[in-house]
Amino acid sequence: MNWQGIRFDWNHARAFLATAEEGSLSAAARALGLTQPTLGRQVAALEAELGVALFERTGKALILTPSGGELLAHVRAMRDAAVQVSLTAAGQSQEIGGLIRVTASEVMCAHVLPPVLLRLREVAPRLEIDIVATDDLRDLQRREADIAIRHARPTQPELIARLAREATAGFYAASTYLDRRGRPRTETELSGHDFISFGDTAWMIGFFGELGLSLTPANFPLGSRSGVAAWAMVRAGLGVSIMADHVAGATPGIERLLPDRPPISFPVWLVTHRELHTARRIRVVFDLLAEFLSTEMI
Repeated sequence: MNWQGIRFDWNHARAFLATAEEGSLSAAARALGLTQPTLGRQVAALEAELGVALFERTGKALILTPSGGELLAHVRAMRDAAVQVSLTAAGQSQEIGGLIRVTASEVMCAHVLPPVLLRLREVAPRLEIDIVATDDLRDLQRREADIAIRHARPTQPELIARLAREATAGFYAASTYLDRRGRPRTETELSGHDFISFGDTAWMIGFFGELGLSLTPANFPLGSRSGVAAWAMVRAGLGVSIMADHVAGATPGIERLLPDRPPISFPVWLVTHRELHTARRIRVVFDLLAEFLSTEMI
């Protein structure tokens, strides 16, 4: 092995990769937790180490040079290998301590997880739990999170999933809204009400259509991509929305609509990386979440 042939610093290569993937020095600096000048120096250092120009600078824009584009695939492979080393090392760890990131929807993080976090503090007080509240899917393969709670089973072979439960949901509105607008008795009457959108109105119209509701964009005067904000609008009496029964049932001033209608079911999956699942600290959190979600999330 010609060790002298490796003429660059991995941190510099990481700075180059982040800049190429994020699209700008400022975005890459935020992603890596660095200042923009520091990141710029690291990219410039890599160019000096390799003796090639990696970006063309046109005003504020950065465009990959042909050399930069050719190197990008190799640096991505280095990144993937580094992530694999991290996953393998984490999987071998038997220490019940350190940082674990758990990602779930905003509503689940705000209304479901706090009790199980209290239990985790009792079982493993040295663990540091970072709750990533987002309705976007996080990439477990790149360690954006260690454990995910999702409503769809993952298809990647590197991930393992456990079905925690089949949860149920229904249509809900605040009593103040229903006192003002009336309590619908059928799907047809419900289709005449205001609804709160949880982000993608077109998707919700299609989904509700499958449930027997004929809605249009006019039914959605308000909404938010934040699940917590959208549910707050429902609680404030601004409209109707679908919500998990265990969340709505614990919310004062909320009524279920069409109570004789069969509930809407949806799966709750716990997901982690296959190699991480062998780490004792990951297993402790994973198993405790599974027990909580299967027995107490009612």
